[in-house]
Amino acid sequence: MIEAQRFPFLEAKDIYGDVDVVPNLPLTLTYGQSSITVSGLLDTGASVNVLPYSVGCDLGAIWEEQNFSVQLAGNLATVEAKGLVLSAQIGDFHPVTLVFAWSQTDDVPILLGRMNFFLEFDVCFYRSRSLFELRPKSSMV
Repeated sequence: MIEAQRFPFLEAKDIYGDVDVVPNLPLTLTYGQSSITVSGLLDTGASVNVLPYSVGCDLGAIWEEQNFSVQLAGNLATVEAKGLVLSAQIGDFHPVTLVFAWSQTDDVPILLGRMNFFLEFDVCFYRSRSLFELRPKSSMV
């Protein structure tokens, strides 16, 4: 198994329309027999992983069948969310299980937060070089 992999920061516009580079990670999410390739923003300030409503629907998840409610905070405090467990394939690493707060809005990007993305991976940001490095927890020495 590969021990670490580097990814480039990608250009994105902020809420003011200014272009910056951000740590967006390409990954493939799987729910049941459905998979989708997306990009998630690594967000050390996010308590939980957050999934936009349409992405959950694209994966075949049914809102009414999800029984675990999640209380979001900050800008998303008023948005209803439910827990959704997905498999994630990232780079050349073995698939990992990620738990998302599936939000009932599309006004949020896919966020990879402390619970549980940053419990599965160590991340080193090289902002001045527009790179970040992932290392799965199982490869730690």
